[in-house]
Amino acid sequence: MADPLIIKICGIKTPDILETAIAAGADIVGFMHFARSPCHSSVEVIADLVSQARGRVQTCVVLVNPDNSCVAEFAALGPDWIQLHGPETPCRVAAIRSEAGVEIMKAMPISSAEDVAQVTTFAEVADSILLDARPPKGADRPGRLGDTFDWALLKVLDPSIPFMLSGGLTSTTVADAIKIVRPFGVDVSSGVESAPGVKDKRLIEAFIQNARAAV
Repeated sequence: MADPLIIKICGIKTPDILETAIAAGADIVGFMHFARSPCHSSVEVIADLVSQARGRVQTCVVLVNPDNSCVAEFAALGPDWIQLHGPETPCRVAAIRSEAGVEIMKAMPISSAEDVAQVTTFAEVADSILLDARPPKGADRPGRLGDTFDWALLKVLDPSIPFMLSGGLTSTTVADAIKIVRPFGVDVSSGVESAPGVKDKRLIEAFIQNARAAV
């Protein structure tokens, strides 16, 4: 029997959207702390959301190239995961994992075979890997841009490495993505928004429903 699909709804900013994601059956909910992101939330807001979700769904705080004090501040909130979505090196990921005492998810930008070749190295130092589309040159943030990448690149990936698939997924594309790529989980942020940073309850519900039906 296959392991159940993990569904992560990321970029949640409000208590009501958090409740929607929980009720719809999300496995992980993500909160973004990165000022240039339309999904950015303050430490105080994320603290409240983590508390609201505790014991009901796994929580993940998304950070971009954080310093030690930033990692410590968010680890103290007690999330289940810290997601690193910046240019962190394997050495830095390992150090954060050791210091934080929280499971680490490393997001990796994919646009080439060279990018895929790096996955194994990061898989050795992180608890989970998330594969996202590499942003175009000049982009002001490292992800959540609504872009997909060529899933065929993943055919050479070591099948023993579990990963979450991200990058441009929507309620209408997630089923095909699951059937083609066979990830252990899927992650969505902009694909369930009606405007940048504004989550849509119906799109969240449809995304989760269609993802579950595809397994």
